[in-house]
Amino acid sequence: MIIDFNKLNEMTIPGMNSGTGQMTVRMYNDEKYRIVPTIIQAGGSIGLHTQNSGDDLNYIISGTGKAICDGVEEKLSAGVMHICPKGSEHTIINTGDNDLVMLTVVIAR
Repeated sequence: MIIDFNKLNEMTIPGMNSGTGQMTVRMYNDEKYRIVPTIIQAGGSIGLHTQNSGDDLNYIISGTGKAICDGVEEKLSAGVMHICPKGSEHTIINTGDNDLVMLTVVIAR
């Protein structure tokens, strides 16, 4: 299977899960996977939420930020992956001056 994200519509989402700022995504979604190239603009965040749909894997491509998962803070930078297991509560915050660029994969279970 090939997913051509260039053919998917780009969406801008303000205040994802009651977060701050904006994020830009191109989303592939089926019954097994949600795959989302994501850009969280400087100063933006994905608000604190419970991960109900499956395990959420976030691979950082560029930028800096932090994730807080079940109260544990993790630093994010290029080459790091944050994993939030299904049922956990997490947030992702762009702490840098540039975009936080990541690839998010949610595996349904």
